Amino acid sequence: MAVTEPSNPPAMPSDSPEGRNWSTLLAGRLPAGASAVQVAQAMAALWGEIDAALHPVIGHRGVAALYHRSLTLCAASHPWLRIADAGVPAAVDPAALCVALEEQAAAEALAGATALLHAFHELLASLVGASLTDRLLRAVWAQSPRASSAQDIAT
Repeated sequence: MAVTEPSNPPAMPSDSPEGRNWSTLLAGRLPAGASAVQVAQAMAALWGEIDAALHPVIGHRGVAALYHRSLTLCAASHPWLRIADAGVPAAVDPAALCVALEEQAAAEALAGATALLHAFHELLASLVGASLTDRLLRAVWAQSPRASSAQDIAT
């Protein structure tokens, strides 16, 4: 199944797992007027949480492969996300992403980071389904400092 360009995720209701909005999650982890450095730090933390949630199911290499494919998809609309590396590493290492984010204006860093998260979610959902994707990523949403109870997934 092909993954569509993730630069503009559709607006969806926030009360369903499928309606989770990555920009809301990321913004909830950032102070008002966040800098590109703060966006990079939040993304590094998020990728650690995503890897922790998914590696028991698809392994660190599986998470890294999806991460790198998501970067490739996002590079079409955010060329600075074209992060060169030699193959897929054994685990997600967001260091190069952080450097790329820090070099952008804050708004562009946030837009690229959101597009990357959305592409990753869509890619994973295309492989295992939206419902399972949302269940697997439940812990990431639960750790959001500003997550409302309406956004929590019922078990």
